[in-house]
Amino acid sequence: MGKKDGNKRIVQDYQYLNKRTIKDNYPLPLILDLIDTIGTKRVFTKMDLWWGYNNVQVKEKDEWKAVFTMYLEVYKPTVMFFGLTNSPATFQAMMNDILRDLLNTGEVVVFMDNVLVGTDKEKGHNEIVSSLTPGREFFLGGLASTVSCACSYTCPF
Repeated sequence: MGKKDGNKRIVQDYQYLNKRTIKDNYPLPLILDLIDTIGTKRVFTKMDLWWGYNNVQVKEKDEWKAVFTMYLEVYKPTVMFFGLTNSPATFQAMMNDILRDLLNTGEVVVFMDNVLVGTDKEKGHNEIVSSLTPGREFFLGGLASTVSCACSYTCPF
């Protein structure tokens, strides 16, 4: 498939595999529920996980299902791709499992590769943010803080 600059892009068509895949029933969180969880908070830090999907390994016995052929070679993916049916649900389940202890506090919400920390006061906020990675470096090593703001009433985002 062509890019704007004229170069080619590899595209894998997983329609046949996705039709035969048993769908995962793990629900993605509703945005309104996440807003309800931290809607009254005043201090926020938003973090984005880089290369999130690439941290999820495909089971060794299932790698053959996503094999595709390129010119003179066969590629067998070992990490989850975006085009696979259960990728979003599997990734959300992994993030919820990794951050389980913090999600129950009501000060941390996760939607896919985005983590939002919201607290009522600046005191203690940085401790929660810094508690995200200890013991989770393997999975959250690419976590980058992109926004930190204190809001007097409501945040425009």
